[in-house]
Amino acid sequence: MATITKEKALLYHAEGKPGKIEVIPTKPYSTQADLSLAYSPGVAEPCLEIEKNVSAAYDYTAKGNLVAVISNGTAVLGLGDIGALAGKPVMEGKGLLFKIFAGIDVFDIEVNEKNPEKFIEAVKAIAPTFGGINLEDIKAPECFVIERRLKEELDIPVMHDDQHGTAIISSAGILNALELVEKKIEEVKIVVNGAGASASSCTRLYMALGARKENIVMCDSKGVISVRRTDLNEDKKFFATERNVNTLEEAIAGADVFLGLSVADVLTERMVQSMNANPIVFALANPNPEISYEKAKASRTDLIYATGRSDYPNQINNVLGFPYIFRGALDVRATTINEEMKLAAVKAIAGLAKEPVPDVVNAAYGLSTLSFGREYLIPKPMDPRLLTSVSSAVAKAAIESGVARKNIDNWETYKNQLRDLMGYDNKLLRDCTDMAKKSPKRVVFAEGTHPNMLKAAAQARDEGFCHPILLGNDERILKLAAELKIDLEGIEIVNLRHDDETGRRAQYAAILSKKHEREGATFDESLDKMVERNYFGMMMVETGDADAFITGVYTKYSNTIKVAREVIGIRDGYDTFAAVHILTGKKGTYFLSDTLINRHPTSDVLFDVAKLTVEVVRFFAQEPVVAMLSYSNFGADKEGNPASVHGVVEKMHREYPDLAIDGEMQVNFALDKNLRDLKYPFTRLRGRDVNTLVFPNLTSANIAQKLLQEMGVGEMVGPIQVGLKKPIHFTDIESSVRDIVNITRVAVVDAIVHEKLYGK
Repeated sequence: MATITKEKALLYHAEGKPGKIEVIPTKPYSTQADLSLAYSPGVAEPCLEIEKNVSAAYDYTAKGNLVAVISNGTAVLGLGDIGALAGKPVMEGKGLLFKIFAGIDVFDIEVNEKNPEKFIEAVKAIAPTFGGINLEDIKAPECFVIERRLKEELDIPVMHDDQHGTAIISSAGILNALELVEKKIEEVKIVVNGAGASASSCTRLYMALGARKENIVMCDSKGVISVRRTDLNEDKKFFATERNVNTLEEAIAGADVFLGLSVADVLTERMVQSMNANPIVFALANPNPEISYEKAKASRTDLIYATGRSDYPNQINNVLGFPYIFRGALDVRATTINEEMKLAAVKAIAGLAKEPVPDVVNAAYGLSTLSFGREYLIPKPMDPRLLTSVSSAVAKAAIESGVARKNIDNWETYKNQLRDLMGYDNKLLRDCTDMAKKSPKRVVFAEGTHPNMLKAAAQARDEGFCHPILLGNDERILKLAAELKIDLEGIEIVNLRHDDETGRRAQYAAILSKKHEREGATFDESLDKMVERNYFGMMMVETGDADAFITGVYTKYSNTIKVAREVIGIRDGYDTFAAVHILTGKKGTYFLSDTLINRHPTSDVLFDVAKLTVEVVRFFAQEPVVAMLSYSNFGADKEGNPASVHGVVEKMHREYPDLAIDGEMQVNFALDKNLRDLKYPFTRLRGRDVNTLVFPNLTSANIAQKLLQEMGVGEMVGPIQVGLKKPIHFTDIESSVRDIVNITRVAVVDAIVHEKLYGK
């Protein structure tokens, strides 16, 4: 994990526009007519409609997609009562998570009021603005009163995530853990250490799932909560046990499940050893658990263990729940978040862990395929399927339990709408980073003396997802780094012109000439090539001295492509390779191909391009919906380029009968499904939104990619190379530092997957 310093954290929050969130208009505003509709006089019409029918607010305002994250700052993270304003960065952060994981807009509201009655009145007064309220970081026992009253007195979803988030996620983990050890929740003995809001909510939800109250023992800082104690508040009295145990050590002997929501290091190895066979230990104290992973695992081999930390298996992370719970609740205009909805979320999260995991998630976790088991009880936070699985389960439960004011008739359509609304695919870069950090690779940066490439290498190192190797004159690199104030620690520099002593140039030349000896290659000729950075750098990858290679800020594509074919080679079964750009924006994600490699593709080459592009889309956990583009539609032009594309489509249809691909078609028909379905109802794409565009040649693909990039319609990532035998990736001469860092993320993921498939 990257080191987080005070300086980095403060700079992150302060640089550019201070804070982490902003308000962005969703309607046109460029003309006087637009402004007249947005405000006076046009705004009067929706106001009058809402006056007549308050539910119209969901139709004419942002209410239905707006959540308030509200706190008084009395129990902030691990910081305690630091005050409302000091807690604002946390509330903004919560808003950011709502947005990036579920597409929900947030206003963070910091209320400088500790009196529960006054706090409740303040929240009630502003509630009409919102479709839901997420209470955050409010201390117990006041949080119980505040949440209960607001749920009773408001007609929108209210949830205190500190209580229910951990309860929902840990419940999913407990259910799956019990299934693995073949125990029933009705029969197991449970010990809960900690008696705050989260512990109370967790225990009550376990009981809703079937756990018996008489089988539960709860402890606080004074010991076991028992009927013999006289210092208990009403909430603790509910959990008081009649068993004759007074300490955690006494309570845990013979227990099946331990849930810790307390402080570090209160659970000893001896205590774990006293538990029943196949014990389940959820040690969720942060930042350090009740017993460390190492000590817990050393205590016995039959243990199932979870924490709240991301650096160990089975992280109990609230982000698996709250964005999607509110998403489902908002989408059916629920009046509350009830037990049925929480239980639906539990079961959806638990069920998702048992399904096959997409490659985009697998690659993030050390390249061993994730599958349901002791080290994988619940989904990983980056799993894109959480959005559709949990949100739809919660929405369905709201409808079935009678708290929804809006029905959903077609659940598949709803899931597609979720993906579109949220822009799942804006998570692609984050997913790539998360994958890469799990298994950083050695990446060669060809042009080490270029300022942008040097900065990108340093940033990639700082973010912890690669071990950079810079090619170039070491003196020039050192001088440039000094000028740019870049620390080169952890970055290897290779001056290939000074490499005679190590013999790598000679070694690489011998390998390359041997590889092409039947094509007229000689050792001397190959040795001459090894003073050129692309030959030398690609040979580092070819021989295993590095894992991936980035080039392009100095070199023409045509030269680099030639070297890549010669040194690395095309994958077996293909005659070419291709490059795909990924465009992520508010309308979703689009995969554009082939934007770099094949100038005038034959039908056979275009067929390979289509197949390779489908591979890229599926790798990123999406189902490809492919439009093969041209300037005419479906055989209207029988000659030239349209006829060639038409033939490729026919071949794809024969070889991939279940793939959503069609063409040839003009781009407006590809992107407007209503127009396409009306005019050409016979296509395989009927009713589907296209996410993949395969262009007929390099000219059209490159122009489209550059045009979209310059217009700023979204984030452009690429080119992503697919089809070479090893991870070689390209940049542009105009690439920014961000562009190079982004392609480095992809290159590392490519190297991870290559290692998974083919070994080192």
